[in-house]
Amino acid sequence: MLLKRTNRDSVTAKKACAPLRALRSQAGFSLIELLVVMGVVVVFCAMAIPRLTNAVRGMHLNSAANAIAGSIRTTRYQSIMVGCTYQLAFNQANSNYQLSAEGITGNPPACATTFSNVGTATPWSSTGDVTMTPSTTLQFTPNGLVTATVGNMNFTITNGAATRTVTVSGVGDVTIQ
Repeated sequence: MLLKRTNRDSVTAKKACAPLRALRSQAGFSLIELLVVMGVVVVFCAMAIPRLTNAVRGMHLNSAANAIAGSIRTTRYQSIMVGCTYQLAFNQANSNYQLSAEGITGNPPACATTFSNVGTATPWSSTGDVTMTPSTTLQFTPNGLVTATVGNMNFTITNGAATRTVTVSGVGDVTIQ
């Protein structure tokens, strides 16, 4: 048996669908609203990028200064432990340092009179945005004393916006300012 649709049934159906139509017309965002939100996001990003860039450059500078200070401290301790003179050469042009030592030779064992490289040159900055002046070579004696054979005991590390000064005392204390 087929049901016949009456006019009253269609009016009831339209009334039942009215809230759904109202929701559909209000759902989502208009193009203007999306463009305004995107514009606000772009402005905030434009304001944050320079600060983020400066923060990253500052971390590169501090990392390089700490790497240099750590290498100086480690070399001094190594010289005291082994009982031979060590040298640490910081190369300004290549952003690296090379450790060299008087090797132990002979019987009874004694320190050699010439230096030979220990390992390969190690970068103190791999980012390329940090520089050091001047090139410096520090010599560490077995009694813990430090002298500069090239350059001086104070050198600067910079990234163009900020500078750190590394100072090495005659007894191997390292300060970064």
